[in-house]
Amino acid sequence: MNTELSKEATEYGREAIRALEAAGGDDLVQLIESDPDHRRTTVEPTLGELGAWELDPRGDADELEAAAALCRSVGYWAVPYPVAERLARPADLDVDGLVVVDDADPKAPIACLDLRWAAVSIDGRRSLVDARPPSTPPRMSAFTSQLDLRPIDGDGAKDLALALTLPCWTLLGMLDRAMDLTRSHVLLREQFGAPLATLQGVQFQLTEAEVERTGLDALAKYTLWSIQAGNDEAVDDALAFRLAAVEAAQIVFRVAHQLHGASGFCDETTVSWISRYSIPLRRIPWGPSGTVDALTKRIDRRGLTGLFSETPENALAPEKAML
Repeated sequence: MNTELSKEATEYGREAIRALEAAGGDDLVQLIESDPDHRRTTVEPTLGELGAWELDPRGDADELEAAAALCRSVGYWAVPYPVAERLARPADLDVDGLVVVDDADPKAPIACLDLRWAAVSIDGRRSLVDARPPSTPPRMSAFTSQLDLRPIDGDGAKDLALALTLPCWTLLGMLDRAMDLTRSHVLLREQFGAPLATLQGVQFQLTEAEVERTGLDALAKYTLWSIQAGNDEAVDDALAFRLAAVEAAQIVFRVAHQLHGASGFCDETTVSWISRYSIPLRRIPWGPSGTVDALTKRIDRRGLTGLFSETPENALAPEKAML
């Protein structure tokens, strides 16, 4: 089992980071919030030049890894565009993207885009999607739309693992950037004549957040391998990965906000923008408790396999099984 991304996929991710930086970098999320049309005029062509829309993550292992690396790069700049959802599009439907939905409250961050969408629920039921215009501006909605679902025939179970996994790679990219920004902040900011980074309490907080991020990184690569290998448990692994992602995000952003102080909640601070636009990824289709519920219903008493312990307590905290 090799869970490392190929050199080509890793370099593709770096190229995507550089391309998005040239397209606006940290300013891109602010430009899109003030004028959503930048997603069509800036993001789509920038990623198109990298061949993003030609990637086939379902048909080729190398392209699956490249797709994951791309999603992570998009998350690094907190670009509010549903790249992961577009890359997860089903092969047998004439649509531009796929979202996983909670039947009781179907929503997704796909507002104000002239694209065709499909949805799949946790039990594999598929639908075509009509996205309603958001009732609040992007600053409050983060481009999240309520969805009207039109059920269609077919089993979408084969789509679930990929559609659950790629958005979590985007969230992982956001955690990468939050940690980078926080490290830089505590190295530059001084208190009592010394950098904040020299304070033991700050070091403990950073260590806690970094352990969560690096653990999630390992789970991300394992889950990708599970999908590549066609494991029967790939959906279970994807749900466990999602649970680890939303729990890690809670810790990383808590630490990032605390160590930035009051400025961490202001628009002048990049970490505030990243945190705000991470919310749809952390809450849709389910937050921590909803993800636990979906995972436990699937695995019942049989537990998880692979890297994960089969004990019930570790099944619900897969990141701890890695330590």
